[in-house]
Amino acid sequence: MEFNVLRAYSDRVMNYTTDRFGGVSKAPYDSLNIALHVGDNPKDVISNRIIISEKLNFLAQNMIFMDQVHKDNIVNISDTSQNKIPSCDGIITNIKNIPLMVMVADCIPLTFFDPIQNVAGVAHAGRNGTFLGISTKMVKNFVDNYNSKVEDIIVGVGVSIHSCCYEVGDSLANIAMKSFGEKYVTLRDEKYFLDIQALNVDQLVERGVLLKNIEISPICSCCNSNYFSYRREGVTGRFGSFLMLI
Repeated sequence: MEFNVLRAYSDRVMNYTTDRFGGVSKAPYDSLNIALHVGDNPKDVISNRIIISEKLNFLAQNMIFMDQVHKDNIVNISDTSQNKIPSCDGIITNIKNIPLMVMVADCIPLTFFDPIQNVAGVAHAGRNGTFLGISTKMVKNFVDNYNSKVEDIIVGVGVSIHSCCYEVGDSLANIAMKSFGEKYVTLRDEKYFLDIQALNVDQLVERGVLLKNIEISPICSCCNSNYFSYRREGVTGRFGSFLMLI
């Protein structure tokens, strides 16, 4: 279990984030790359996914993942007839034993769980997804389609690039400050750094999610070489955050 806020529900939901170790992929994807779209040998990626499925005790063929496009499309999952969801950055289900996966290498993997309605979801929140408000759109989907109450939803903000490393250009910094506020941008040594964790949390709180129900991973994927980082490495693999109702 990755998030402390979910530990009380460990008999009902599985949550796990991989690192980059224990797989079979060769450099620069070494070794537990779980993404098929980054140039790695597909056979190695499939082997890595099987390694993870065996470790986490789910069927690899039931895994649902997304063709992530840095937007805000969300799909509700009712079965495992389609493993790859096209043009999608958020998936939600209330069906047990369907492992949901989000792939990242600096973007935020968001996990959502409603213990009252027993609903789980994951989302890919990079800069664009964050600016589009995908976190709050996930919450809206829970409320509209699964009868969730906002105050019941628990959110994990996973391993991702933090403001210590997330340098952005002047233009993007100005967009962020004008659109969302100066608090999300820090100026250090004449360089701008963006805090997308804080922006996601504030968006969620404004939508009604309780602050006590939100947990932010302190791990920066760019600082910590145990994780793949596009900003640090360029050509690299992806680690994954998994969520499954059990």
